[in-house]
Amino acid sequence: MWRLQGINVGRLALIAAALLLVGLVGNLAAQDAENPYTSLEDVKTGERLFQMHCGRCHGRDAGGDDGPSLRRGRFRRAQSDAGLFRVISEGVPNTGMPPIYRSRTDESIWQVVTYLRSINQRPESISLPGDAAAGRRLYAGAGACATCHMIEGVGSLRGPDLTFIGDRHSPDELRVDLLEPDHEVLPRWWSVHMTYVNGRTLEGIRMNEDTYSYRVLDADEKLWSIAKRDLRESRRIETSTMPSYEGKLAASEVDDLIAYLFSLRTEESSP
Repeated sequence: MWRLQGINVGRLALIAAALLLVGLVGNLAAQDAENPYTSLEDVKTGERLFQMHCGRCHGRDAGGDDGPSLRRGRFRRAQSDAGLFRVISEGVPNTGMPPIYRSRTDESIWQVVTYLRSINQRPESISLPGDAAAGRRLYAGAGACATCHMIEGVGSLRGPDLTFIGDRHSPDELRVDLLEPDHEVLPRWWSVHMTYVNGRTLEGIRMNEDTYSYRVLDADEKLWSIAKRDLRESRRIETSTMPSYEGKLAASEVDDLIAYLFSLRTEESSP
């Protein structure tokens, strides 16, 4: 038997094989077990992990981008938590779905599973206090939502398209959106205030920015291309252009608007 610096190579191989088997069994056990990480804190951690490692393809809110939306209530390749664990851990061969980062732990994968479950409650299992029909009237009337948002091609481009907002946001998230719009503003919806060399000013949604120029959508939905060399100064605004409905709508009206917005979703399908 070969020996290497006093170590029996055959015994070393047996030890390595045993360690590999232990790791494999541990991984399989993790996939077969129930998810032990289901607290609210695990949801929040899972959301952060998802945004860091999955958001580039599936969107930071899991609403879809290069990859499919993961907010449709069902998953094509896995229905159980153990199945989701396996897909996230191992990826899907011959597709654009890679395994999650190499240094991951079972805990981190379970937390991502918990986050995905939290945003995929069946709509029929969610009881809402509001009236969707009343919310629709409020959207078009006193809420003045269409002045910034669009549904099925009708409305404005100054805010996110809400055609399928119910796929992307839970009722709790919609409530935060309505009452605390500055809670999280994606860079896509930041504004910029610019002062030209001649003193003229312009403010609008920052559609694009590079080293030399801005593209800005103003309050009249006119798109501007501005060379930075023509500006005396510019100031980026990272708060939301959307006003809070806190104190502007009654609690029951907020409930109605949430019920309507949550009803705006695609037919149930697999991502």
